Amino acid sequence: MQTVGKPAGSPDPKRHLWVLGLIAPASALLPSQLVLHTGAPVFWWIGPIIVLIAIPVLDWVVGEDGSNPRDEDYELLSNDRYYRWCTYLFLPVQLIGLIIAAAMWAGDELSFVDKLGLAATLGFVSGIGINAAHELGHRVEHLERWLAKIALAQSGYGHFFVEHNRGHHVRVATPDDPASARLGESLWEFLPRSVIGGFRSALPLERDRLARKGHGWWSVHNHILQAWSMTLVLFGGLVAAFGWRALPWLLLQAVIGIGLLETVNYVEHYGLLRAKRPNGHWERCSPRDSWNSDRLVTNIFLFHLQRHSDHHANPGRRYQTLRSSQVAPQLPAGYASMILFAALPPLWRAVMDHRVLAHYGGDVTLANIQPRKRRRILAAYGATV
Repeated sequence: MQTVGKPAGSPDPKRHLWVLGLIAPASALLPSQLVLHTGAPVFWWIGPIIVLIAIPVLDWVVGEDGSNPRDEDYELLSNDRYYRWCTYLFLPVQLIGLIIAAAMWAGDELSFVDKLGLAATLGFVSGIGINAAHELGHRVEHLERWLAKIALAQSGYGHFFVEHNRGHHVRVATPDDPASARLGESLWEFLPRSVIGGFRSALPLERDRLARKGHGWWSVHNHILQAWSMTLVLFGGLVAAFGWRALPWLLLQAVIGIGLLETVNYVEHYGLLRAKRPNGHWERCSPRDSWNSDRLVTNIFLFHLQRHSDHHANPGRRYQTLRSSQVAPQLPAGYASMILFAALPPLWRAVMDHRVLAHYGGDVTLANIQPRKRRRILAAYGATV
């Protein structure tokens, strides 16, 4: 049950918890010290340990968030710069961790397995860094939009800045959106479709924007080239400082980060389809078109990304003002748990397919169905083809 109010005289009962979101990038600073003081090499894998084990357990123990901001506190919360600094500080911590890791990858002190664990940790930081870029990239302030591109540099996923805002938010929960997973589509089918589709979508979107402003593709105003240039400078600088031996690990952590981000995309809209107006156009995105979760720990860890239904219905809202919607379809667990389910397609289908069907009142024809499995899925639920 959600409560709406002003507890303990504060418009945000979680105000002092948001700095805990910095645990994610800080996890890249921890492995060497934890291994040094404990002698346990498992701590090179601290990123996956936190995200895939600690967070799901804490989500289960702590439970639901249970609070929503009041309408009258919206402006106060939106204009409070404390919340912006919680996302700004993500970036220097993230970059310092990457520099330390590059030095270790280039050296001979770590075994191959230890370097692999460190790459996994940095990859998880990279993926969560895309979420920080997601929050910053939705803002209209030039500073925050530049910071979004910097946050994307570690993953090399700079075109996300364009595709997410002008592609995904326009086409979400439709068959035209590569980042909206379809009923019957496994994570492993979805990943290449979303990665390739997002890339192919971003290029014409940015080309058309530049053309409207009278600029060519090779322009300093090109958002994609700006973001990709930051990755080249970052990776080039690290290779120049520490040598070519760091490069394969830099690339690996970027791939892991992209995989984590796209797995979250898979969870957020699985099987959901916007209704159409009588004129054949898609209806405006509503809270019913995104899966919602309100587990407190993951809410803090991901800056309210789980309140995804409100984010898509009101993309201009800053993370601290997002609300958990009761009309949205609800996930059975937090994102950290759901990405584990997604990795095992039979388990995912057992957990989610009946929830998609229930969301549409038993009418599977209203869902966003994987085209090549459509006949089979309709037949399984007794619907006409």
